[in-house]
Order: sequence, then C-alpha cells, then structure tokens
Amino acid sequence: MAADPAIAGRTSRDIADSVESAIERGELAPAQPLPSVRGLAARLGVSPSTVSAAYRDLRLRGIVTSEAGRATRVGVRRAPQARHYGSVPVGVRDLSDGNPAPDLLPDVGVALAAMRVPRFRYGAPTVLPELAAVADEQFGDLPAALRSSAGPVVVVGGAMDGVERVLGSRARPNDRVAVEDPGYPGVLELVRAMGMVPVGVAVDEAGPVPASLAAALESKVAAFVVTPRAQNPTGAAVDAVRARELRRVLDRHPDVLLVEDDHASIAAGAPYVSLSPGRNAWAVVRTTSKILGPDLRVGFLLADARTSRRVAERQLVGAGWVSHVLQRLVVELWNDDGVRAAVRSAAQTYRQRREALLAALAERGIAGHGRSGLNVCIPVAHEVAVVQRLQERGWAVRAGEPHRIHSEPFIRITASTLTADEAGRLAADLGAVLAPSRLTQLA
Repeated sequence: MAADPAIAGRTSRDIADSVESAIERGELAPAQPLPSVRGLAARLGVSPSTVSAAYRDLRLRGIVTSEAGRATRVGVRRAPQARHYGSVPVGVRDLSDGNPAPDLLPDVGVALAAMRVPRFRYGAPTVLPELAAVADEQFGDLPAALRSSAGPVVVVGGAMDGVERVLGSRARPNDRVAVEDPGYPGVLELVRAMGMVPVGVAVDEAGPVPASLAAALESKVAAFVVTPRAQNPTGAAVDAVRARELRRVLDRHPDVLLVEDDHASIAAGAPYVSLSPGRNAWAVVRTTSKILGPDLRVGFLLADARTSRRVAERQLVGAGWVSHVLQRLVVELWNDDGVRAAVRSAAQTYRQRREALLAALAERGIAGHGRSGLNVCIPVAHEVAVVQRLQERGWAVRAGEPHRIHSEPFIRITASTLTADEAGRLAADLGAVLAPSRLTQLA
C-alpha cells in the first residue's frame, strides 16, 4: 500500500515510533489500515513477533485499534478541545463551553480564608472521615441494595478520573466499550486513548435506546458508560420506565461492566434513576465540579466491592490520594448551610434557563432537546454553517460533530448563563438562520 514505506525499523520500539511519526506527519490517516503483521515483517526483514510487539504497544497507547480477524487501523483521535474549537471572538456571547454559571458557584476564597488545614503526612488515611460522610450523603439516593453491596467510597480527581480508573480496573486495551452516541467527547477520547474501541449507543430524551444498547452488547462489549441524567450534549435523563427496559437488556449480559457517569448529580434538575441494581460489576461516579466549581477536582466513586478495591489499590500506588486540602475545602463548603441553599437554588435556576430556551425555540417551531442539565441540543442539517451564521449574529455555540460517532448532526447550546431575554433573541436569530430561504444557501 502507499503508506507502507512510511513504516521502518528493526526493533519493535523503532517500528512503533515510525508508525506514530507517520501519523503525526499526516502520512497515515485516521482509520487507515496498516500492513498485516506478516507482510510488514517480510518487508522489514524482521520476525512477525517483532511487528506484533510494535502493534501491541501502539494499541496499549490508543494509537491504533484492531480486532480479531480484522486489519489493524490507525486510531481515530481528536485534537484537544481548546485547539479543536478555537477561541471565541471578542464581543460574541459564548454559549459553547458547557460550564456552570460562575455567579451561581460558591465563593471558594471565603472558605479558604476561614479554613484550618492540619499538616497531613504520608500514611494518613487517604479519605478524610468528614469527606466520607459527605460522600455517604451524596449517594443517599442510591437503592439500598446497591449501597449494601458496595465497597468503600473512593475519592477521585473528578468524574473523568473516576471513569478512567474504573475502566482501567475492569477492561483491557482492545476491548469494546459501549458509549452514548451522541455523547461527551471526553469519554470518546478517553476510551480511544486507553486503546479500547467505542461502540455507539443511540440516545433519545429518556436516555440510551434499548434496541441500540442490545445491538451494542451483542457485539461483545466489556463495558457500558452511561450518563443517567444531564447527558451531554442532549440533556437526556433516564426515567423509571426506560430504566426497566434497559435493565432487561443488560440482564442478558451480566458480566458487562456498567459505569454510571452522574457528573451533574444534584445540579441536573432531574431525579437519579440507577441502572446498576443486580449488576456484578458496576460503578457510580459523581463530582463536585458542577455544584462547587470545575477547579475543585474532587469526585466520589461508589462501586461493587471488587471494583472499589481495585481502583483504591491502583490509586494508592500511583497518585496516592486526592489532596487533603481539596478534600477539606469540599467539607467546609458542603457543611455551610448557605452554600447548600445556593446549590439547590442554582439547580432550579439552571432548569428555568434551560426551559426558557426550549420554550423560545418551540414558539418558532424549532425542535430542541434538554430534559436535564446545562445544555440544549438542536438537530440541524448543516452544523458548521449554522455555527458560523450564529457567530456572525453574536452567538458562539458548539457543533455536534465532536460528540458523534454515527448520530445525526446538531448544535449544542449551553443555557446555564442565558437570561430569558437572551433566550428569545437567540431563538429568533436561530430561526432566521434556519429559515427555508437560508437553508438553500446553507446546503
């Protein structure tokens, strides 16, 4: 093949480096097949085991993917978000970032000024007892049977850190992992970076579509990462009816690891409905990022006893623990009655702003989706063109492409800071962009 000469080397390390360099230079494109092990070994004059070792190293680092009986291919890896999306021009209202509203987050500086931090030493408990009590309260809405079968709470560095640690404890490179489609780009990037293969599961307003999940599970996935509410980007929230349907599908595959990424928790504006009861391997991950601030990288992980033990043991020999200073700060904030009241008020404000945008869109005949969370998802035929036209009118929104595997195009609008007046103006501008006369120009 044309790309074959880009690969060189006599050792497995040299061969792997040459493949990575060729990808960096653009000589090997995403999803492009690589030469067969035997074919490349013959061309380079090395043993097949040397090439196999090179490909294995590349798989472990998420650079290539392969399945039994199929070609090894260049992985599909996205650029970092800041570079991929670019900066928002001055004067343009930024509704693209997915952030909570800064003015609805507590003043961390006040808590820091009043906080007394003991001098922690090596060998101290990795989780403060006071924070463990906060975590127990955070998980109070889990079914009792689930809590009784769980191991100790593990404190992690945010939701994605928790998801990564759980996947790393129960799945292996080259495993297939079911993910929402559309879903959070960080999950897609993480799965690929871990050398695993994402398998898309369609999503509607009630969460994963049962038939699509069934098809994914039949493809022999090792794990399923699901967002039970505040799904990013669609705002989907699993309700009791959908949960029963999904559990019936999951029950046919008892050994599949289920990871519930409940990143928004009490800020989601929808009740939590778990899919985990009855699972052999499961984990629920929550974080303080949406309620106390994104820079507070403190998350809580509750899982079955084996997963909990594996995660805690691996954390201990790696990062060790999440900073006790951060843990103490979360305790101070959460035990403040004013902060707790503000968190509840913020959740209500997010709901009102999201629903105001959906209502303004509906008045103009524009379909929007967002049952929970901070975002509203709007199907469009031409993502990039719509994003560009809205930016010309003073609005920065996100194209859906980074969220998608096979799902249809859309744009995502973060409504967390959007006032009612702005919602009306944005809906009017979007209506003008999507008007039939404009659609012809966009095509």
